[in-house]
Amino acid sequence: MPTADPVAQLRSLHRIVTERAGALQARFLGLDRPYGESRVLWEVGLAGAEVRELRRRLALDSGYLSRLLRSLEAAGLVVVGRSGADGRVRVAQLTAAGRREQQELDRRSDRLAVSILDPLEPEQREQLAAAAATVERLLTASLVEIAIADPRTADARWCIRRYFEELVARFERGFDPAASNPLEEDELAPPHGLFLVARLRGKPVGCGALRHRGGGHTDVKRMWVDPTVRGLGLGRRLLRELEGRASAAGASVVQLETNGALLEAIELYRSAGYEEVPAFNDEPYGEHWFRKHLADPES
Repeated sequence: MPTADPVAQLRSLHRIVTERAGALQARFLGLDRPYGESRVLWEVGLAGAEVRELRRRLALDSGYLSRLLRSLEAAGLVVVGRSGADGRVRVAQLTAAGRREQQELDRRSDRLAVSILDPLEPEQREQLAAAAATVERLLTASLVEIAIADPRTADARWCIRRYFEELVARFERGFDPAASNPLEEDELAPPHGLFLVARLRGKPVGCGALRHRGGGHTDVKRMWVDPTVRGLGLGRRLLRELEGRASAAGASVVQLETNGALLEAIELYRSAGYEEVPAFNDEPYGEHWFRKHLADPES
């Protein structure tokens, strides 16, 4: 059976989901407000939310989000004020009426889900639930953006700090950055190298770096993926992106060292075509050394 055109299949899925969820109706789930306002109300939640966080989480421009919040304020469902911790930060909070409506949204959303599942046979319900989990995971993966960053920025340093914390926890004898072979931030910035940060909804969730050695050799360094997004294929995507940028910079070989405690990383490198080789440096925490010959970009 021929594979469906993926673009056409995704468009078809989008149409059936918006139809079945009632997203196109002026009164979402039968309540007296459209989907956009209902979604913002739900995202504000019982704990409240910073307006900038809502904007990032929902990928909305400032003007549109402000209009939605003003409409919810006018309906007496939300109040927007300044944070007590930082007067520059605006925070949205649900009123008592807003909390009641959010709870009603949850109840009606549950009823909608049940109405979708009820006509199906048990096996079909399991299939739909499994397919929904797969679609959610893949759509989340598609939201991750990878871009070059200055290694001295806050996001880059946050990733490196989290990377070091994980090494401390996972290495049998711990990890001390000062005991590792030195790697200065300048070495991970052009022209000596580069640093990539992966972000999901604007928040850093992974990183990877290159250090050019000369003679066509480039080191892969600081590969890390946040545990909250593992399983999305981000490690492989970061590695592929690093290889492409190394090749574009003139490298014919990429190499790296890793520790035996990082079993999933070792599996990733082997499955990506890296071959284990004798140690090519004296990294104290290195236990496995890998090298890969890159394809000629002109071929």
